[in-house]
Amino acid sequence: MRMSRTTAGSVFVFGALGLTLAALAYPAMLGVENTATTGDRIIANTRYGPLTEADRDFVVKVRAAGLWEYPLGELAMKRGTTAEMKEAGKHLVVGHSRLDATCRRIAPELGITLPNQASPQQQQFVATSASETGRQFDSTAVTIMRVTHGQIFPVIAKVRANTRNSLIRELADQANDTVLDHITVLEKTGLVNHEQVNFQQTSPPKLPKDQLTPPPPQPGAPVLVLEPREDLNINTSAPSPTPAPTSR
Repeated sequence: MRMSRTTAGSVFVFGALGLTLAALAYPAMLGVENTATTGDRIIANTRYGPLTEADRDFVVKVRAAGLWEYPLGELAMKRGTTAEMKEAGKHLVVGHSRLDATCRRIAPELGITLPNQASPQQQQFVATSASETGRQFDSTAVTIMRVTHGQIFPVIAKVRANTRNSLIRELADQANDTVLDHITVLEKTGLVNHEQVNFQQTSPPKLPKDQLTPPPPQPGAPVLVLEPREDLNINTSAPSPTPAPTSR
């Protein structure tokens, strides 16, 4: 089933995107209170290794990221005004469909419930971008995506370094490659203002918990599937250095 696009009917655009660019962080998994401040409390012992709160929340973060970046990637493929912008959209769609497949495969093994909707903040990211047209759409979408990818990148590294669960390591490895690929294609659009991005990555506004947490799925609801797009023939593994080293 194709991921349905978020509409822009109730767009609420914040000044200079400041309030829409908060950290991609979830203090708890679908309303389950996080009683440990570091996330290292073991919540389950599985045949793949112990599962901590941080491990569980990471799977939910990756799933939720796909629920808004996939439709925004589709918008970029459709509305992007340059070949580079359309290419970035393809990478977002393909990368998150593959990450989503991994999340859906490992979640039942680890007893993790996946959301079917992105958080209100993330839905607003899509709505804010969708309200724009032309080059302004390109600039708005790239800024939002580059900030959020920059925020999640160190989170992936921390989870990968600390987890003792082999399935979480697998997801972290894949997420690391995918996020690096997305950062690279976004920067190739030529629309990334690094000073602005660096400031917004490190100084996110404070938002209430309910704006940052994906809503729980309806009881008995099927897990939403992000449609695989292997037809786009996109490689989302870690990109080669740019510019490439000169051979001697």
